[in-house]
Amino acid sequence: MNLSLVPDPSFYLVAVPAVLLMGLAKSGFLGGFGSLAVPVMALTVPVPQAAAIMLPLLLVMDAAGLQQLWRERDRELLRLLLPAGLIGTAVGTLLFGVLSAKTVAAIVGALTLLFLAQRLVFPPRADAPPPSKRLGFVLGIASGFTSFVAHAGSPPISAYVLPLRLPPIRFTATMAVFFAAVNLSKWVPYAWLGLIDARNMSTSLVLLPLAPVGVWLGVWLTRRIASTWFYRLAYSGMFLTGAKLLWDGIR
Repeated sequence: MNLSLVPDPSFYLVAVPAVLLMGLAKSGFLGGFGSLAVPVMALTVPVPQAAAIMLPLLLVMDAAGLQQLWRERDRELLRLLLPAGLIGTAVGTLLFGVLSAKTVAAIVGALTLLFLAQRLVFPPRADAPPPSKRLGFVLGIASGFTSFVAHAGSPPISAYVLPLRLPPIRFTATMAVFFAAVNLSKWVPYAWLGLIDARNMSTSLVLLPLAPVGVWLGVWLTRRIASTWFYRLAYSGMFLTGAKLLWDGIR
């Protein structure tokens, strides 16, 4: 059994900030930026390998986030979104070898930028009704799928939840529970697809101490930031993520 680590030193130069960034995003602070973590790591390793290395780290981040945020979750919203997200991971398992990571990145990036453009050109009125639950279910499936393929589930689900204008800590807690369930559901399919191997897991172990640091810092900041700035950062993260994923898909 090969217990060696990823040998390329440049991998660790990008992996360390990517893990910290994902931790901040898992806390809800800089939420949209988390989808950049795997594309950044994929500068030095293939996308499936980057996703496999990140998976154990995500579970540690999920545990750290849930420990602080569980009571703040929106139960009704999760009853809608969780089944959809799990359906999305099943779709991701079936289509993993059919759609390339670049194709998925381009689709997610384009849809994210279209959502932001629509919000900019046609900003919602203060008395506008919330997005429909049917849309939420569809975007929940899309989030589970893109999370499975590249841990890039934030843009689709954010397109539904951000317009609801939840208090920052409730938004953060709801997303923490949603992605904890989705990430936990990936383990068996990832193993079945051959992504859980000794090299990837030993590399994850080296990066593991960094996993909760970003989460703890992000939760502390989320409890103190004004709602206006929280949502400005969230939309900025969606824009940068969309642009990066689209660029990765079409270049």
